[in-house]
Amino acid sequence: MTSITARERLINAAVESFAEKGFSGTTTRDIASRAGMSPAAVYVHHDTKESLLFTVSLEGHRHSLDVISAAAATSTDPVERLRTMVYDFSLWHADNSRVGRIVQYEFHALTPEHRAEIAKLRRGIEKTMQDALADGVDKGVLDVADIPGTALALLSLGVDLVRWFVPGGTRTGDELATLHAELAVRMTRRT
Repeated sequence: MTSITARERLINAAVESFAEKGFSGTTTRDIASRAGMSPAAVYVHHDTKESLLFTVSLEGHRHSLDVISAAAATSTDPVERLRTMVYDFSLWHADNSRVGRIVQYEFHALTPEHRAEIAKLRRGIEKTMQDALADGVDKGVLDVADIPGTALALLSLGVDLVRWFVPGGTRTGDELATLHAELAVRMTRRT
């Protein structure tokens, strides 16, 4: 059994607080209390509340980029690759809906420098999807007239889950990810 570090407790508390109250509605006192720390202890690890948000956003975006990159490497068949990418990306957002909600909808609260760093990761996610679509078009199995727009639309299937998905609700993350993957294939496959 591994013990959770003070930093991990703090990040977990920030995720829960930001997910419940939003960035602007959360105080460092809320985060410290949830982490079982004094408010001063927060500043040992992060100099500002925005720094905590950036850490959560950076880790969330890195994980989602890793997920979609790994999915892109699973197959050379463009249709199967696309299916896997959309499935895995949607499932990650369902399984991490609280983190996803923060990283997607609190972007505006980051400093310009932090927004630029996160935007670079977002462009990496978009490029991974664009490259998969372009490969499918080049191989003649996908029919996509607007690759950048279609990439954003397909990624939005997963991203939007965090706005309304409730773990334990009427549909599981797996069911929704499967639906999204099949929709992506039906929307893009050449007939």
